[in-house]
Formats: sequence, C-alpha cells, structure tokens
Amino acid sequence: MSADLGSGFATAGELAEAIRDRQISAVEAHDLHADRIARFNPPLNAIVIPNPDARARAIAADEALARGELWGPLHGVPVTIKDIFDVRGLRNTAGYPPAKDNVSTTDATVTARMQGAGAVVLGKTNVPLLCYDWQCDSPIFGRSNNPWDVSRTPGGSTGGGAAAVAAGLSPLEVGSDAAGSIRIPSHFCGVYGLKPTEDRVSGAGHGELPDRPPGGLRHLVSFGPLARSVADLRLALALLEGPDPRRVEVPPVPPVARRPDLPRPESMRIAWMDTLPHCPTSAETAAVVLAAAQALETAGCRVERVAPLHFEIEEALATWGEINGFEMGAMTPAPIRLLIRNTTFLGLGRTRWTRGLRGGFGMNGPRYIKALTTRERLIAELEAFLNGFDAWLLPVAAVPAFRHMRSGKSLDVDGTSVPYTTAVGSYAAPFNLTGSPAVSLPAGQSPEGLPIGVQLVGRRWDDDHLLAVAERVAEILGPFRRPPGY
Repeated sequence: MSADLGSGFATAGELAEAIRDRQISAVEAHDLHADRIARFNPPLNAIVIPNPDARARAIAADEALARGELWGPLHGVPVTIKDIFDVRGLRNTAGYPPAKDNVSTTDATVTARMQGAGAVVLGKTNVPLLCYDWQCDSPIFGRSNNPWDVSRTPGGSTGGGAAAVAAGLSPLEVGSDAAGSIRIPSHFCGVYGLKPTEDRVSGAGHGELPDRPPGGLRHLVSFGPLARSVADLRLALALLEGPDPRRVEVPPVPPVARRPDLPRPESMRIAWMDTLPHCPTSAETAAVVLAAAQALETAGCRVERVAPLHFEIEEALATWGEINGFEMGAMTPAPIRLLIRNTTFLGLGRTRWTRGLRGGFGMNGPRYIKALTTRERLIAELEAFLNGFDAWLLPVAAVPAFRHMRSGKSLDVDGTSVPYTTAVGSYAAPFNLTGSPAVSLPAGQSPEGLPIGVQLVGRRWDDDHLLAVAERVAEILGPFRRPPGY
C-alpha cells in the first residue's frame, strides 16, 4: 500500500481506483478509516452515529470484486452522511430531541445513490438543532469541534461532515445547504464543498422526521458533497443528480450530458469582489480573496473586480428570510412559530435579513407570493450578470472559523460588532435564494493558521462548467492541506 493510500487522506477517487486495481482492499480502506475515527473522532465529535454494518459491507465489496463484479464508481469507498438524511437501519435525528430514537426504515435518495455506486457508509455526522445554525452543537450528541483548533466551530449545519473530511475520517460527505450549510463548514475546515443548482439533486429522505411534514422547505435548499478535491465533487454530483420519482421537481434528465474538459486559464473570465455593501469582511479574508484573484490573473485568466448592478445583497437576504420563515412556519406548531417570530431579533440581531425572517413567520400569504416574485427578479438579474463570466469569485463568510459561542451573538470583524447573520451568512445565503450553483474551495490561511476559503458562483444548471472552472482554479490556488496533527 502506498503512503498516500495509508495516510487517510487519499481522495474518494484515488481510493476507488486503488480498490479496483487491488492496491488496497475495501476492508483495508474501512479499517484505516475506522482506526482514524477511534483516534481522532472523540475530541472532534464529528461522526455521531456509527454504522455497525459498515465492515460487513466492505467484506462483501471485496468478495464481489473477487468474482469480477464492480458495484459502481465508488466500489468499497468509505463515505459519511449528514444526520438529516435517511440511512436505512440508522437513527435520523437532525439534532431534534423528539427524534432522538427515530430509526430510518428507508434510504434517502442520496444515500441510495451513494450505496448504489458501491460506497460503504461509515456513519452519520453531527448537526445543530434541526440543522438551523452555522455552528454545530446538537442537543442530542453535543458540540462538534474544528480540527484546525478545537476551541473553534467547524461551522454548520454540515459541521460534523466538514470536520470528518478535513481530519481524514471520511473522504466524502453528503450534506445539505439552505444558507451556506455546505460552503461555510467547508470554508471553516479547509475542504471543498458544492451546493448544486436547486433541484438538481433530490432531497427525498432529507429531514423527514416524526411529527414534521416532509418537504416543508420547498425552496432555497440544495443537496451536495464535501470532499478534499474538486474532482471528488464532480464525481459525487454525477452520482447524486438525476430524476427521482419521489421528487417530481428534479429534472427528468441531467441538464448537460457531457462533462466538460477543464478550461484553459486564458479562456476563463472571472468576476470577483472581496467585499460587498452592508457585508463587511475581515482584512485577512479580503486579503485571501484579493490574492486568489491576483493568482488567477497571473495564470492568464481575465479577472475583473465587479458586481451586478441591480443585484442587491440586503434585498436578497430579506427575501430569503420571507420565504424561509413562511415555509418553515408552515410546518411549525403555532405557539412555537409565535415564539420564534417574537424572539428573532433577540437571537440574531436587527437586520433586513431578520426582519424578513420575522415577517415570513407571520404567515402572510400575499407577502409570501411577493417574496417569490422578488426572488424571480433577482434570479434574472444575477443570471444576466453571470452570462458575461465563467464564475463570480467571492468570500464564503466575513471571517474564518470563530471560537465556540452563544448562537446569534454578534461577531467582531476588525473591531466592529457585526450581527451574527451578516458576519456568517451574508455571502452564502443569497445564492440559496437564487438557486445558483456555488463551490467553496480553500484558498489561504489567516495569520493564526486557520483556513480561509473562496466561493465560486455560476449560472443556474451550469454546474458542470462551474466545477470544471473550480478544478482549474484549485490547481492555481493549491491543493487541500491537512490540519496539523492529523
């Protein structure tokens, strides 16, 4: 076995190729990750629901390969799944105490597709209460920690998954993203994350908990992978996407049949901004975005510091709040909905975003329809802008991973107190509103040695081209770096 394969930091694609070529067995791959989980998971608390059948599945994968059977592109490769998706026989809690003993009897579509491609599910990863936070503190399983500094959050809501991928406990995680829940943990933990175009990947089996109606959030949320390379994101999307009879909104065919080759740098036109109005960024964050833009220009890309003229971030955030509040409110009992509405400002600060969220929880039908109409206009304005570029390069959040703290407390951004929602989510959530594909990729480090990522946003349904651009950008910016001590 090569040193790379034995380190725990081989990518999913590398492991799949090595298993097919008999360089490593599926059981050896499983045992390697199981050993790393035993050593490193206790202080991280990233994987919270182990799969007791994982090793048996790895044994079966080796036996099948010996017979000449190949289950799929991930034959025998270990993966993890966020604890809000159904995995048959395992608990599905979403960090929601009434669901702490809820055992799934079916697989979510993303689970079925991962296993159909041959993957071995090692277990499920930690999330905050109902996956509704950018920190990862579960009322059931406790707090997850960042492998770069355990005193800091790994982000949320796919925080356990990002920590597991960064620490070499899993090569590939399947997560979900309604306001940056894939991209922000990826940024905080120094890994790669993809939020596909809304409805490109089925959400069947996501958040289907006792006493909560399935599919309550009809807009804003997407489902996608976290990994240690863009190549793995491309591989995972190809396996996860596609029609699903359980979700009729998913298109019947993939929008692009052929995976594009990587573009030449000189053919790429990249828009970029290191800060936007009403969305401050820390100096260290802005410096990494600037350095990324300069590196792309040096490599031959055409780079332009520009933002869409009529795409107003605060309006997008307020509209996100209106839609999310109404749709979440529709599946929340009236007394709890009223409590949330009345305490929103106390927990999250007074911003246009929280005013929109509070308004949405008011359950005003005409107001909801107006928000959907605003969403359509903002989608059109962003698409018109992106038609002139291969991608828009932005921060993922205003700051790197911050120390564990009370959720909703304002954050210090270079000496200025900034509301929690603005500091953490204002660069991510607008693209949930528009349903645009977005990739988070590591780009640098803070003076304290914390990872800082950048975000590439692309045109709706053009995920394949965006990923090809992101893979070329990752070559220019440099590969994944493991946290010290792992």
